[in-house]
Amino acid sequence: MDIKERVQIFIDGGNFHHLVLKKLSIKELDFSFDNFIDFLVGDREITDYGKRFYIGTVREETGNPHSIELMAKQTSLFSSLEATKWQIKTSKLRNRLEKIVIDDRTIDCQNILAKGITHIEINRKREKGIDVKLATDLIIGAMDDRYDTAILISSDTDLVPAIDIVTKRFKKKVEYIGFSIVVDGTDQNRNTKPSQGLISRTSLQRILVKSDVMPFVYTQDKE
Repeated sequence: MDIKERVQIFIDGGNFHHLVLKKLSIKELDFSFDNFIDFLVGDREITDYGKRFYIGTVREETGNPHSIELMAKQTSLFSSLEATKWQIKTSKLRNRLEKIVIDDRTIDCQNILAKGITHIEINRKREKGIDVKLATDLIIGAMDDRYDTAILISSDTDLVPAIDIVTKRFKKKVEYIGFSIVVDGTDQNRNTKPSQGLISRTSLQRILVKSDVMPFVYTQDKE
C-alpha cells in the first residue's frame, strides 16, 4: 500500500485578502477555500487539524455601522470554515495612525503642495501577532511530525526564520504558494508579485495567476 505524503495548509487570511481576493474583487464568502485547497493538495493527504486559517478579527466601532457589517460577514466566514473543520487562529486588528508625506512620488504633488497640504494622515488597521502564531504552528507541526509538507499561502517574509527551522532542522518541506496578479498594466505597484524572499527559502514553489484562482469563485448557478 502506497503511503501518501502528509500535508498541512497554512493560510494567512489577511495576506491572501489583500494580495489576491481584493485585487480580483472577490469576497471571502464567494470563494471556496475547500475546493481551492483540494486543487493544491492533489493526491496527497491532509492530516487531522491540518487546515489552518489565520486572520485578524474585526471589532465593532462606536458610530460606525460598517464595522457591524464587517463583523457579520467575518462571523459567517468563520462558521463556513469551521463547518469543514478548519482551525481558525485569530488576533485583534489594531488601529495605527500613519503619516504620508506629499513629495515628488505623489501624483500631482505640485498642485497638492500649492494648496498648503504637506502630508496626510491615515488610520490603518493592522493585524498584531498573526505571523507569530503561524510561525509557531509551523514549527510545532514539524517538531511533532504532523506533516511531511507544509503548504504556505502567505507572502510574509517574517516567516523565513520559521521556514528555515522547519526545513533545515526538522527536514520537512515547505511549499510556497505565491501569486502573480495583474490589475494595472501601467502601474506595477498595484499588481501582486510573488515574494522572491520566500521563493529562495522554500522547498517547493507554485506561482498562481488569475485563471488559477477564478474557478474557485462561487457563481449564481453554483450551489
